[in-house]
Amino acid sequence: MTDNAQLSLAGKTSEYPVLSGSVGPDVVDIRKLYGATGAFTYDPGFTSTASCRSALTYIDGDEGVLLHRGYAIGELAEESSFMEVAYLLLNGELPTAGELSKFENTITRHTMLHEQLATFYRGFRRDAHPMAIMCGVVGALSAFYHDSTDIHDPKQRMIASHRLIAKMPTIAAMAYKYSVGQPFLYPDNSLSYTGNFLRMTFGVPAEPYEIHPAVEKAMDRIFILHADHEQNASTSTVRLAGSSGANPFACIAAGIACLWGPAHGGANEAALNMLHEIGTPDRIPEFIARAKDKNDPFRLMGFGHRVYKNYDPRATVMQKTVREVFDALKVNDPVFETALKLEEIALNDPYFVEKKLFPNVDFYSGVILSAIGFPTSMFTALFALARTVGWVAQWNEMITDPDQKIGRPRQLYTGPTQRHYVPVDKR
Repeated sequence: MTDNAQLSLAGKTSEYPVLSGSVGPDVVDIRKLYGATGAFTYDPGFTSTASCRSALTYIDGDEGVLLHRGYAIGELAEESSFMEVAYLLLNGELPTAGELSKFENTITRHTMLHEQLATFYRGFRRDAHPMAIMCGVVGALSAFYHDSTDIHDPKQRMIASHRLIAKMPTIAAMAYKYSVGQPFLYPDNSLSYTGNFLRMTFGVPAEPYEIHPAVEKAMDRIFILHADHEQNASTSTVRLAGSSGANPFACIAAGIACLWGPAHGGANEAALNMLHEIGTPDRIPEFIARAKDKNDPFRLMGFGHRVYKNYDPRATVMQKTVREVFDALKVNDPVFETALKLEEIALNDPYFVEKKLFPNVDFYSGVILSAIGFPTSMFTALFALARTVGWVAQWNEMITDPDQKIGRPRQLYTGPTQRHYVPVDKR
């Protein structure tokens, strides 16, 4: 704690403690503001509000820094595995070899779904969006796993966390299989977390599925890059739902619903669609001009970020991953060449530099996922799969936070003042 902040309102001055974290901006503790002044703060989108204390993820948007428990995202993506990052977010430290082996074994043995959930899928239309299916199936898990819904029991909380992390690849793969009319594949405990997901998604019972090492590595890296991202919209939704005492499966289902929005989890699909619309590098100047035109609704998708005012550190890793996947799969895609050229032009254009519109993680992730074979409808489902790790870690942290209260934002009311009811025949 540092100095106090003073606020003068209606001739009365009140003081509020200023709290300091381990790194990052100080925060003014305004919990007693309403009691002292009768006023609220007004902060649409909560862009200047710290809603909680958290030791999970730190972002410095101006410098392009993303840390998980103190480790830089680039280093984690290059050196670790998704299971290591999951353990790190849940437990606070990177695992030893023994701890990692035990954790991987635990997750592997929770990957199967209750058999009755297979019939649950058949209640959806074949053309249902995978995110609609995931919302329903994840929300329904609490009806099948009653032994891990007591949020006051640390053991049950951890079992629920492990189940959610383990079952999400199975749930996502089954959503895809259902949409293409292929049979569900059961998990294979001999495979890695990511390899198992690829097999359940693209394998068929009629023949063995060969996992391409470069694709497996790329998917694992994509999962790492999407594991957690501080108090974004979906994570805040999970915490808000959890603050009411809702069971963990319901909280994660709420996060999935929020992630579905095109401004959040659907951004990589929008970026890929934009690249397809541009088509070839020679058409880029036309679209650059449209992006600068205030009277044209077109905007460059995959550029700029709500938090990052510098190059998204995840995008650096993603660009390298695109090259590796395309080389390994011998993909010759004009969309990738268009993406590279568009990035080059935008990074050197004074308009985009001045507005700090740098490529973000979504700019390249859609290109990679498309090359691997995922339809655009699965992009957000993959995001949800990876982000589940961050959601459960944030949810666990919230449950044990002594400052946590049920979420209850206030408002600036602009409607009519009190008025009297007029009978319908007098109106």
